[in-house]
Amino acid sequence: MNATPYIKKLFDILNTVKVTGSDMKEINLDAAVSETIDLIKKYSGLGKKLLFIGNGGSAAIASHEAIDFSKNGKIRSMCFNEASLLTCLGNDYGYEYVFEKSMEIFADREDVLIAISSSGKSPNILKAIDWARKMNCKIITFSGFSEDNPLRKSGDYNYYVNSGKYGFVELSHQTLLHMILDIITGDWRE
Repeated sequence: MNATPYIKKLFDILNTVKVTGSDMKEINLDAAVSETIDLIKKYSGLGKKLLFIGNGGSAAIASHEAIDFSKNGKIRSMCFNEASLLTCLGNDYGYEYVFEKSMEIFADREDVLIAISSSGKSPNILKAIDWARKMNCKIITFSGFSEDNPLRKSGDYNYYVNSGKYGFVELSHQTLLHMILDIITGDWRE
């Protein structure tokens, strides 16, 4: 099999990304990206930071994007995927609390939480969202698999990838986050 069908499938999936607001009303992708960028710029301009969370492949995306937003975007960012932090908090409180406890330690009021989960059902991600709400954090979610996953109903902006395949969902999340950063920095033009 050649690569073209795979690339076409990824392209088709990216062209069907759905974004909803906190009211679950669908927002045009261009408008959602613009509003997401405005939110990130506004809160980082107020001295707030971006906090990235994810498990497995989504943890790798969270780590990569936290570095890129910090280095390339000049936006203070961090993720909570350091092994000692996860194993300490997991051991002391249970794995379902690792991101909530990380938020308690590192988050400030009105920071921006970026939660990434292919399934949108990870209990540790959902608990962090609940805690973030109490701290009046802004929340941006990236999910896939089932259109009615709980994460998709949790954010101020909810990016949903209509695929049940990890590869396509994770590639789409990475692409969307890179796109947002590249538009912020203007680095996407050749």
